[in-house]
Amino acid sequence: MKALFIGGTGIISSASTELAVKKGIELYHLNRGGSSKIRQVPDGVIQLTADVRDFEQASKVLEGYSFDVVVDWISFVPEHLENNLKLFAGKTSQYLFISSASAYQTPPQKLPVTEETPLENPFWEYSRNKIACEEFLKANATRYGMKYTIVRPSHTYDKTLLPFDGGYTVVQRMLDGKPVIVLGDGTSLWTLTHHKDFAVGLVGLLGNPRAMDEIFHITSDEWLTWNQIFLLVGKAFGVTPRLVHVPSGVIARFIPQIGDGLLGDKSHSMIFDNAKIKAAVPEFGCKIPFAEGVNDLATWYKSEASPKIVDQELDKLFDLLIEQFS
Repeated sequence: MKALFIGGTGIISSASTELAVKKGIELYHLNRGGSSKIRQVPDGVIQLTADVRDFEQASKVLEGYSFDVVVDWISFVPEHLENNLKLFAGKTSQYLFISSASAYQTPPQKLPVTEETPLENPFWEYSRNKIACEEFLKANATRYGMKYTIVRPSHTYDKTLLPFDGGYTVVQRMLDGKPVIVLGDGTSLWTLTHHKDFAVGLVGLLGNPRAMDEIFHITSDEWLTWNQIFLLVGKAFGVTPRLVHVPSGVIARFIPQIGDGLLGDKSHSMIFDNAKIKAAVPEFGCKIPFAEGVNDLATWYKSEASPKIVDQELDKLFDLLIEQFS
């Protein structure tokens, strides 16, 4: 099989890249080039260097190439997709678009979420744009000679991505013995998926007849409360964090830079029925619980390779908000 990833070096796509190469897929990356010290591209990946948003430049680089499947990791508005469908017309028979589980109805009226759950997110423009991308792809893929596959990841992490807004700023507060903010009462359920587990489902859809003109989410079956998530992170770093619970709406008003994503993605319980991806890709099954994955996070952040960035302005906002609620 011959596959091309538009992107391929991000948190989610890097694990899929590694697995695709291990499975013997002839894999190409189309991106602007450059190397990452954090996520090394494995040997065997063929690099095509171009800015996919530059139609003329990318067309020249892709001249003479064709692929069994193209995976689009980096389209965020319909205009991106329109450019890419024109770019790959006649060059692939399957176009796999990475959408987002945040596109699902928020808050959901029924759990667990299935692929048939309505798409509606009044809080987050990012999610509404992903919905618009999905609609554009479904309406136009055939016109460009392709079958579409849509994949909706939820909260997917690797060793570098801490599971809460603020990232290492929150961990440093834990290490300093300062209280940390947990949204709501901390009991809403959340789903965290390791990128290596996600990769099994994603790679299994490449060229898969059961994936054509279909939609899947790919998530873990493990459900955790936010209280559990914060306590597991603290344990991995050797501390017991002091949790202060603040209503999500208050956090969003007080710290607007995280408000849309908080109200549009994390404030409500989101758990998923993964029956569809398991039927299409029988080998899929998440084997890395967060209690294990978080240890990789802690190991990496304790290493010299990690940029331990503390956002001083955000840290002060946390202090002010906690002062009002503790």
